[in-house]
Amino acid sequence: MTLTLVLMAVLMGGIALWLFRQSLHVQPWVAESGPGRSVPAPMTASRTGLGVFLAVVTSVFSLTISAYLMRREMGTDWRSLTVPGVIWVNSALLVLASLALQLAWRAAGHGQEGRLRQALLAGGGLTLAFVAGQGVAWVRLEAAGYYLAANPANAFFYLLTVLHALHLLGGLVAWGRVLVRARGGAPAVQLRPSVELCALYWHFLLLVWVVILGLVLAT
Repeated sequence: MTLTLVLMAVLMGGIALWLFRQSLHVQPWVAESGPGRSVPAPMTASRTGLGVFLAVVTSVFSLTISAYLMRREMGTDWRSLTVPGVIWVNSALLVLASLALQLAWRAAGHGQEGRLRQALLAGGGLTLAFVAGQGVAWVRLEAAGYYLAANPANAFFYLLTVLHALHLLGGLVAWGRVLVRARGGAPAVQLRPSVELCALYWHFLLLVWVVILGLVLAT
């Protein structure tokens, strides 16, 4: 329990540090609004908004995991489930998706439109494959008798994994907008801020998945 909470605290601290580092770039006379004044790139509304959103998401997962750990220690009705093998395939897919978004970020920074489109397509496709693989895992668990209402451990596993998948699907909305702009001929450098936010979001959800998987395997 302590290790899991520490990991989630590290995630939260990382987000806070990231926001703090962005604020260091802001000079009072530059941050003020008005004619002829502009906000520096590190402190754009979208970056700040992402940081706040990730802080909220971290809180949601932290509370859910805390409830998971407390419920596990409450009684003898807790029976750990066996993780299906497809979960490992799904984990590899998510790692590759995060890597693809990182490559897209790099391609955007170097003005490589072709590589940007390829990396974006790969990242989105791998993410969809991950979510589909999670569906396969849920079906196999039910077929093996791990029903949602049969055991609190089952219920929490479904809750955590579905919650995680929903956040990925939400990220695909932003990813889709960037892809449409990229395929429409928008310059790669112009798309760099949006691609950066997608990459950061995917990296974050990969870390959350590692915590969830470690939690399940440890019980």
